[in-house]
Amino acid sequence: ANLAGANLRVADLCGADLCGANLTGADLAAADLAAANLRGANLKGAQLWGADLRGANLRGANLTGANLTDAILTGANLKLINLTNADLRSANLADADLTGATLANAHLEKANLIDADLTNADLTYANLSGSVLTNADLRGATLTYADFTDAHLTDADFTDADLTHADLSGE
Repeated sequence: ANLAGANLRVADLCGADLCGANLTGADLAAADLAAANLRGANLKGAQLWGADLRGANLRGANLTGANLTDAILTGANLKLINLTNADLRSANLADADLTGATLANAHLEKANLIDADLTNADLTYANLSGSVLTNADLRGATLTYADFTDAHLTDADFTDADLTHADLSGE
């Protein structure tokens, strides 16, 4: 499906199959995409603030520069996703699978990453200030120049993570 630039604000797309769809620049603000299949979809620059993506499959999707402020991504499959320069401020990513995800330069301020799997993720220059990473799995993650100022890191696993020049001040 080619839905580039489409206005799907507040749309009910719960369980929709949008595998490989072109949603570049689409407005999906506050849309219900719970359990939707967006595997390999192109959502570059899409507006997804406040969207419900609980349990959605976004494996390998491109969300470069997407706005996911306040989005709900609880339990979502975000393996190998590209979230470079994405805005995930105050997003709920609890129990999300971000294995191998690219989150370079992403804004994750005050995001909920409790029990999130960030194994081998690239968080170079990511801003995680004030975020909650309790029990998060960051094994093998690249955290070069990442900002964890005042982040909650209780029981987070940083085994073999690259923390070169990361800011862990605060908590």
